[in-house]
This record gives sequence, C-alpha cells and structure tokens, in this order.
Amino acid sequence: MVDYPGAERPPFRLSMLVYDQHYRAMTIQVVVFVLVMLVIAGLIRNAVIAFEIAGKTFSFDFLSRRAGYDIPQHLIPYTSDDTHLRAAVVGLLNTLLVSFFGCIFATVIGVVVGVLRLSSNWLVSRLMTIYVEIFLNIPLLLWILIFLAIFTDVLPAPNAYRGENPAASMILFDMVAPTNRYTAIPSLALSNDPGVIAFGREGINIAVLAFAGVLVAALVIRHLIAGWASRVQDRTGSRPATWWLQILLFTLPFVALAWHYGLHVVRPELKGFNFVGGTNLDNSFVVLLIALSLYTAAFIAEAVRAGITAVSKGQSEAAFALGLRPGRTMSLVVLPQALRVIIPPLISQYLNLTKNSSLAIAVGYMDLRGTLGGTTLNQTGREMECMILMMLIYLVVSLLISGGMNLFYKRVQLKER
Repeated sequence: MVDYPGAERPPFRLSMLVYDQHYRAMTIQVVVFVLVMLVIAGLIRNAVIAFEIAGKTFSFDFLSRRAGYDIPQHLIPYTSDDTHLRAAVVGLLNTLLVSFFGCIFATVIGVVVGVLRLSSNWLVSRLMTIYVEIFLNIPLLLWILIFLAIFTDVLPAPNAYRGENPAASMILFDMVAPTNRYTAIPSLALSNDPGVIAFGREGINIAVLAFAGVLVAALVIRHLIAGWASRVQDRTGSRPATWWLQILLFTLPFVALAWHYGLHVVRPELKGFNFVGGTNLDNSFVVLLIALSLYTAAFIAEAVRAGITAVSKGQSEAAFALGLRPGRTMSLVVLPQALRVIIPPLISQYLNLTKNSSLAIAVGYMDLRGTLGGTTLNQTGREMECMILMMLIYLVVSLLISGGMNLFYKRVQLKER
C-alpha cells in the first residue's frame, strides 16, 4: 500500500503489518528486537544453569578481597595486600597509558609516512611504501614478539655502560640508555618541595595541580581570544594577529611555575648495577608501545594518503600560483581539507590500538587483560564476572574515544550556510 500526500490513512487492519510500508518497517524492527531478546535470554538461562551445576553464584564480592600478587608497572601506589579492585584499576591505567602514547606516536608517524608516500622523490616514496606494506601484512602479535626478541637479545646489559671506554653508549644527547632489562630515560624533579594535599592513601602534589590549573586557564583564555578575534573579523573584515598572545599565554605561566618550584631534568646515571636518577621504563611497556605505534601508523598512513588524494589537484595548483611553497601548501591548504576524509578511519584506528593493547600479556605488561582478565580471573575462578567487567570497561573506553573524536570531526566539517 502506497501513501499519497494529503490522503487519509485507511483504518488499521492486520494485513497492513505486512503490506503497508509504514507498519511493515515497525513489524520488522519488533520481530528483530524480540529475536535478539530471546537469544540473550537463552544465553543468560544457560549461564544460570551452568552456575548451578558448578555450584557457583554470580557475585562481584571478589573485588574487595586481597589480590595477593605484585604488579611491576603501576601509576598509583599498589602492593600485593591491596584488593582485586585496585589491581584492576592499576591494569586499566596501564592500558590507558600505553594507548594514549600509542595514539600520539602512531598519528605523528602515520601523517609523516602518508605525506611522504606521495613525495615526488622516488626513493622516499618507495621506502615509505615498503614500510606500509610490511606492517600491514604481518600480524601485530608477531611484531610484538620480534621487538621483544630484539630488546632481549640485541640490547646490552646495564653494566655495558660502565667504565671510561664502555661497550655501549647512551643515545639522544646521552639522555637515554636502552638495555636488555629496561630503558633508562630522564625524569623531571622539583628542587622546592611544594607539598601534597591529602587524598586517600597517596595525596596529590600541589605542583601538579598548579600546572594543571594553569593549562586549563590558558585553554579557556585562548578560546576567549579566538572568539574575540572572530568577532573583530566579522565586524571589520580583518582578523587581528593573536599568535603572540597565545605564545605568551602558554609559555610565561609555565616558565614562572617551573622557576618557582625549581623544575629541572634529572639524567639517568649508572650507579652500582642499575641506572638511577631518571625513570627506568620496563621493556615490556617499551616493546608494546613501539609495536602498537608502528603497526597502527601504517594504517593511519593509508588513511592520510587517501585523504590527500581526495583533495582536488586544483587546490594545490592554485596555492602554487599564489606563491606558496609545497610545505606551506600541504599544511595550510591540503591537509585541512583532507581531515574530513582522514578523521573517520582515524577514529577506527584509535579504537583498534586501544583494543590491541590487550596483547600486552604476550610481553608480560600488566594491563587490564593481565590483571582483571588474567591473574585475578585465575585466582578467584570468577570467569564470567571478570569477562563481563572487561567487556564493559573496554566498551566505555571505546565509546569515550569515539565520542571525543566525533566532536572533533564535527568541528572540521564544512559548515553549510
């Protein structure tokens, strides 16, 4: 039955659930919803029966019990006497840490490789193509194991940096020392102790709060300055220069705080059998970060290349006619337009990197999979509860990443008038 504009709808009949286009769509949705609910109900029923047969009960009370195992890498204080809930939080923070830095490094590498793949230099473009094809066609787990073997078997031991003529030398201006056990990097320290604000067990450093407050204030003021510049441009047709204000806004307060608290860099030094003074990153974290970054960067490079090629060549030719150099043309003309094509697949790659971090168990990095889905699961025997919690946590994290990137995508979309 076809509806015509202005025509009155006939009285409802059961046959309309099949033959009427409006009611048929509703019927299909209701049927699909009922079928899905029946499948879920069947799964829940089977789980309940399995619990009864095994003599188990569905409960999350194990989260308040003593964990009884150590976690080498932790961002918050943790001991084996803490609860399984705190162990899960430590694992989640480890997951977020490697995912955050992995997304940053993968984006930088992917953008550079994607742009260089379109270079007019034959050698550069072919080298970038080889890199992309190699990482696209080899599973991530193999890359993780390859980098682990390199770090374990190729890198020197810490004592190789000892002596006047050491067998190994530090890199990056003698600031980083890769070893077969860990990677020593410099750290930041304060000469003047700012104190802490009591908050639970650990407290919050006042200097950290000060720097965070300055950053938030700078971002707010920057937004206000941009709004003022836009209003002036709409009124006069000329946009005032605000770049120097933004530079001062993001430098002077931070320099002042760094001077006040005596912020300085502490270089790692070999004393005894280990490096001290800096931060020793466990090689499991470094290996996982490198593998995730390089692997995901290959996919991001393809998205960048597709976005750039989607921009009309006339845009670049017009920029060249105005006297813009290739680098400025790429950064000011091509890439801003290509973002509309790049961002949707970029969101998927960020989600893939976050979920692929669960492969950390292959190198012994205690992330959410290694704590809640590994040791806690094996110790408590609460397989169903642990799996449900892991699924929910990964779902929430993925939705937050997707939602944040979609907000950014709306900002770069074309605004129709």
